[in-house]
Amino acid sequence: MQRYSLVKDKIPREVLLLKSYPCLYGKCSFCNYILDNSTSLAEIEATNYAVIEQLTGEFGVVEVLNSGSVFELPPIILATIKQKLAQLPIHTLYFETYYGYRKRLDEIRDYFSEYQVRFRIGIETFDDEFRERVLNKPFPTDNLAELAQQFHACCLLLGIKGQTKEQIQRDIQLARQYFQEITLNVFIDNGTAVKRDQDLVDWFVADVYPELKDVANIEILLDNKDLGVFVQ
Repeated sequence: MQRYSLVKDKIPREVLLLKSYPCLYGKCSFCNYILDNSTSLAEIEATNYAVIEQLTGEFGVVEVLNSGSVFELPPIILATIKQKLAQLPIHTLYFETYYGYRKRLDEIRDYFSEYQVRFRIGIETFDDEFRERVLNKPFPTDNLAELAQQFHACCLLLGIKGQTKEQIQRDIQLARQYFQEITLNVFIDNGTAVKRDQDLVDWFVADVYPELKDVANIEILLDNKDLGVFVQ
């Protein structure tokens, strides 16, 4: 288990993986990270305080992950983050949030008004039918220009059974067209109903990865531990 890391490539930052209340949606068929969620505030506090205390401000950028959305972090945890940040030379914050919270983003921007706040959204694929049917994560992406105004970065999931090369290529093209930063997550079997397609992964690593690995605004996670934080 690792809840703090330093990312030094492409987008240098400190990354925190915090424990939170359960994910608002919590029904994505590919996700086992929600097993880290808790309904116990005491457990959340006991886990998170030590992680937040590790912040140094080395890069001026902090990303907070919590197996859900920033809105599922208890107010006392947000206050602890804010108090710690005030002691450090931080200028930029990243948070992840679910599509259903898209109209509440200004609440976090206002709370952390001293910082540039950037949101990531797990889109997984721009194929809405596939996302709903296979990933059980339904929401529309018919207006990407509007979505990209709300979210600085998007995460895509690739290498899963049922995907095609054409779908993955289209997803990457659209993400590059609309979003300022992109994370490409290569799926790792994790005990859920969604399964890895090794042939697709092999194709991606051989034919697509070499072209994208040095692109400054694209992070490629070939393994779900590549950011240095994990609970499995």
